[in-house]
Amino acid sequence: MRYLHTMLRVRNLDVALKFYQDALGLKEVRRIENDKGRFTLVFLCSSDDLEALKKQPQTRGAPLVELTYN
Repeated sequence: MRYLHTMLRVRNLDVALKFYQDALGLKEVRRIENDKGRFTLVFLCSSDDLEALKKQPQTRGAPLVELTYN
């Protein structure tokens, strides 16, 4: 069993990104914006896991935090 990602629903994406990036040091690695569905998904990982994410497919790479805003 391995940890793939966890989803957190956020009320304010800018405030959440500031916290996760500035306070926790996570890096944004992918963003999905769906205007029709009116949601944004932002995937973050630790800087230590950036290499693992590049080497493996996104579904099996580094553990991610997914911020969901809608």
